[in-house]
Amino acid sequence: MVPLAIFRPVPSPIPPGPASETAHPTSAGSLRHDNALLGIGIMLLATVFLSAGDAASKYLAASVPALHIVWLRYVTSALILLAIIGFQRGKISLRTRRPGLQLLRGIGLIGSSIFFVSSLKYLKIADATATSFVAPLFVTALSIPLLGESVGWRRWLATIVGLIGVLIVVRPGGSGFQLASLLPVVSSLSWAFALIVTRMMSGTENPIATITYSTVFGAIVSSLLLPVHWVEPNWTIALVGLFIGAVSTAGHWLVIVAFRYAAASLLAPFSYIQLFWAALFGFLLFAALPDLWTWVGAAVIAGSGLYTAHRERIRARQVTAGNQGSR
Repeated sequence: MVPLAIFRPVPSPIPPGPASETAHPTSAGSLRHDNALLGIGIMLLATVFLSAGDAASKYLAASVPALHIVWLRYVTSALILLAIIGFQRGKISLRTRRPGLQLLRGIGLIGSSIFFVSSLKYLKIADATATSFVAPLFVTALSIPLLGESVGWRRWLATIVGLIGVLIVVRPGGSGFQLASLLPVVSSLSWAFALIVTRMMSGTENPIATITYSTVFGAIVSSLLLPVHWVEPNWTIALVGLFIGAVSTAGHWLVIVAFRYAAASLLAPFSYIQLFWAALFGFLLFAALPDLWTWVGAAVIAGSGLYTAHRERIRARQVTAGNQGSR
């Protein structure tokens, strides 16, 4: 799910703004049709990898604390990234001008990871995934106090509709409601905070450096917290943990590559395909399918998220036109 806030189990649909700032996608006007199709294909492959990581996390969550799973994922991902950077022999700069914001971003991301993985012990993968799609709407709300942006009534209405979609999925007061259903919501709020911080760093930070700092920070923090929920490792835990870290890193890396071939506005709808993979893995591995209301709620959330992205593109064009007119 993703402007590139890497290292969250489920990448939420790509909100406008941060994606271009973190992945440096090619401008939409310069894209060739075959490149756009390639970008879409890569994005679809990324959703498969990311959903596979979620499914493996749910498998471990039945017997392993969430913090332990998050630790396995971050450490594996950090080792992979550091190895890649090492092989580049100094070609990738890790210099940062905003260390404080890098720290805040890391806090938001690891918090999001812990809350989401915690939810997988109790919820179907598809239910947790559907609820997590609300993150772009939280970005809209948080952009007012944290970025000083103005949000029109249409985007506010879309945000409210999206939250109604969350209520449809969670169904508080219903017979199947459990407090764990709120964990993906809190995860999405933490994720949205990380995206806001990513916007704050726009134009000053190397995206690979930002990803590396977030990963290493998560590995260090989860290592420090690990003794609180220590589980004696075995080969199954170790191998599944390595798998989670590998496919999650590969999935997020594919998202970066997809942005090189297609604009964020084009890729955004395809990130919602992750719900299909979540449902498929849930059925194949855990004999669990989302009910009708989960699909309805997910459709409402997706629709509101896409409309928010549409309004954001309109606003961006107006700002660009105003800047050109003032020259």
